[in-house]
Amino acid sequence: MHQAADDRYRQIGELREERKLANVRALDEIARERGQSLAQMAIAWVLRKPAVTSALIGASRWEQIEECLGALRNVQFSFEELQRIDHHALEGDLNIWAASSRAG
Repeated sequence: MHQAADDRYRQIGELREERKLANVRALDEIARERGQSLAQMAIAWVLRKPAVTSALIGASRWEQIEECLGALRNVQFSFEELQRIDHHALEGDLNIWAASSRAG
């Protein structure tokens, strides 16, 4: 009995992971349509609001800094792009900061 339940939970976990990957791939496609990498689009998304004055990046090499600076070439988003991004981020449960924001 436990084996069947374990198998079912594993299958559910695999489906969730595949769905997350599909949503990340869709976000990557949106970024490519914008002429950006996924990382550049993420930085541009953070910087799109006038109240945001900076974005922290985790670059350790000059090439990574140059890659991140590419986000500044296109910080404008259409309404449709924002809707698509929100859909895939929410659908994929892609809040990578959720666990750390709940931690004490």
